[in-house]
Amino acid sequence: MEENVQIGEFDLIDWIRRQEPDRAVDSWTRVGIGDDCAILGVGEGTGAGADLLVTTDMLMDGRHFRLDTDGPEAVGYKAMAVNLSDIAAMAGIPRAAVVAVALPRSKAVDIARGLHAGMRELADRMSVDLVGGDTNAWDGPLVITITVLGQGTVRGPVRRSGARPGDVILVTGPLGGSLAAGRHLRPEPRIHEALALHRAADIHAMIDLSDGLSSDLPHILDESGGLGAILDASSIPIHPDAHEQARRDGASAFDHALNDGEDFELCLTVAPDIAAKLLAYPPEPARLYRIGEIVEAPGLLVRTPDGRLAPLAKGGFDHLRGRSA
Repeated sequence: MEENVQIGEFDLIDWIRRQEPDRAVDSWTRVGIGDDCAILGVGEGTGAGADLLVTTDMLMDGRHFRLDTDGPEAVGYKAMAVNLSDIAAMAGIPRAAVVAVALPRSKAVDIARGLHAGMRELADRMSVDLVGGDTNAWDGPLVITITVLGQGTVRGPVRRSGARPGDVILVTGPLGGSLAAGRHLRPEPRIHEALALHRAADIHAMIDLSDGLSSDLPHILDESGGLGAILDASSIPIHPDAHEQARRDGASAFDHALNDGEDFELCLTVAPDIAAKLLAYPPEPARLYRIGEIVEAPGLLVRTPDGRLAPLAKGGFDHLRGRSA
């Protein structure tokens, strides 16, 4: 990679991934870069207790939130939630969290207490222990990084890489408008939904929608061997916030649903017969919407209501190029 060449976030991640050596079959690292969590083998064999899930996210003032208007409690809640959403994407059980913060020096103690209150609210609800971390103060803006440790279930973690041609694509909720409405500050990680779906069905692939459907679904396609997908435009569940945002900025609600990101719903693929059963009898508390199907030919297409197929450009959020909060 040449220096000073403008590339996207995922191009950079791919470059970093290619620098890592191939792991031996018996390596402690079972899955490294390229999924929602790393998977480390900490027990004998596979199944419950054998898979340790590890995920981390850094949130920065002015990029992911605005401390002066959002407040530290909201920041703490969001920082915990986005990490728990990664555990949900692999149908794991969150267990513990480690927190590192760089606090603005002038109000360090008050901000730290507010962050803790926000984190604690969600951690208590999800039975997550706060087990340590690091605290610093400086003259810059607030930066918070949370690492969450989770446990695989007896069925094992669900990865991005298992989609198959013919699979039905499902999502767990309506999309779009999260940032403009402020909903991005109170995401609801779909832990319970993921576990219920994992118990009820053989999920081939899954990801959480943090950067936008048009950006996140291609990760499943790429990791599953370069497959494609067809989305049904008339079936994409659009959040009321996306319609409101469309009235304000003139973009279509459909575009907002595809590209806004920070919905933190789950996108999963399953066999057609399994999809039919899940849609008819979704396991509580999950809600499910059928939005398309996986195809063998690479590329992401959208099927318009009149049956035409059109290519869909990858949109969504990119940390090296994208917007600020």
